[in-house]
Amino acid sequence: MRCLGLGLVFLMLLAGCSSGPPPRPSPAVPSVGKADSVGARAALLATRYVGVPYRLGGQSPDGFDCSGLVWFVYRELGVSVPRTAAQQHAAARSIPGDQLRPGDLVFFYTSVDHVGIYLGNGEFIHAPATGKTVTRAKLSSPYFILGFAGGGRLPGA
Repeated sequence: MRCLGLGLVFLMLLAGCSSGPPPRPSPAVPSVGKADSVGARAALLATRYVGVPYRLGGQSPDGFDCSGLVWFVYRELGVSVPRTAAQQHAAARSIPGDQLRPGDLVFFYTSVDHVGIYLGNGEFIHAPATGKTVTRAKLSSPYFILGFAGGGRLPGA
């Protein structure tokens, strides 16, 4: 009888009839509302482009390079942003890594030649390289830890 009871519970879970609390949205993807910051909206908008192919010089949903993704996302929200990663770094106010908020920019390598948009919970979104697509990544991965050049917040974000 006990096996039958466990089997019924299992079937109910498979059918979505669980009486437990509904799943909570991931805090890594901010919700959009009237009170949310431009940065939070930028982080959410950037997630729509996961899977878009990398294209050197790309600045549209047909293909993005890293700074083109930042440029496009913020432009869609009415924020003027310079086009290259180095120019974006220069335009952003420096933010310590432990104070990053969704929408802040994260820069990599000592010459600041790569940029992504911070999502929260140690994740960011970026257009990595030729042959790859826009993707989410973790700041804690060894590759990004070694090349982290700092965070920045754009004016108006």
